[in-house]
Amino acid sequence: MSSDELLETLSKLVSEERNPDTMNLDSLSALELVTTMNKQDKQVPEAIEQELPRIAQAVDMISAAFRNGGRLFYIGAGTSGRLGILDASECPPTFSVDESMVIGLIAGGPDAITRSQEEVEDSLEQGQQDLITQQLSNKDIVVGIAASGRTPYVIGGLKYAQFIGAQTVSISCNPDSAIERYADIAISPVVGPEVLSGSTRLKSGTAQKMILNMLTTGSMVRIGKSYQNLMVDLNASNEKLRARAIRIVMQATQCDEQKASDVLHRTRFDVKIAILIILTSASDQLALQSLSDASGHLRIAIEKLTDSGGG
Repeated sequence: MSSDELLETLSKLVSEERNPDTMNLDSLSALELVTTMNKQDKQVPEAIEQELPRIAQAVDMISAAFRNGGRLFYIGAGTSGRLGILDASECPPTFSVDESMVIGLIAGGPDAITRSQEEVEDSLEQGQQDLITQQLSNKDIVVGIAASGRTPYVIGGLKYAQFIGAQTVSISCNPDSAIERYADIAISPVVGPEVLSGSTRLKSGTAQKMILNMLTTGSMVRIGKSYQNLMVDLNASNEKLRARAIRIVMQATQCDEQKASDVLHRTRFDVKIAILIILTSASDQLALQSLSDASGHLRIAIEKLTDSGGG
């Protein structure tokens, strides 16, 4: 794309417009400045609200892929790529899933996480190659993240994903963006011009982060990673998380700390099994089998054991 064509493209993007409400940004006091930013940030959840039906569709798509052994890939450049990597990296400790289940890819590779390498986002081929390296299959889901909606690296990844039959989702903060053409589901919250013109790590970045939270948390809940609103598949790998596990078991069963601790130690800090044993009085072996039969859904396992009289 020539310089003139790129300038014309950017001139049409909502995220690149000047914000008429912040033209005096450089003359504000610190309190006035952050108050202005806070007021602008309030537009983000309103914009996301308009996209909830499509976000829900994506959650259903991703959870179905997980149940079928598929993986979730985030692909982006700059801030968008970093947000995808952040969300992916938080899934293993939160939901006790393998690191290969949710993967974040960023233009420029790992070095680009902490050091800006914006020039590498212009390669269509690299977006494709990074997914080839990950052995993308048609069981997987690819979510392309680009505030502008035109990032070549992301487009290359989405085009390749569609070519091999993988399902695709796009997240952009501009309507009718280029990446939407390569997405089965297009999520486009229009948050308006940024406080600091063109700095899409602000409202656009906030919107992207909120949507990524919904995609992974929603899909993990749908595949049984929660009980009620409790995080029951956590990996209790340190003292804080072991204390949290005890607290979760106490909250789920209304038992005391000693009971929760005793059963958790017996089950090697398997929170789901501990809750199931306490609530149904099932044996350890029956609890394990029942949870397996329920595909990891603790509520279903509890209901079946309760209906059958427990252990």
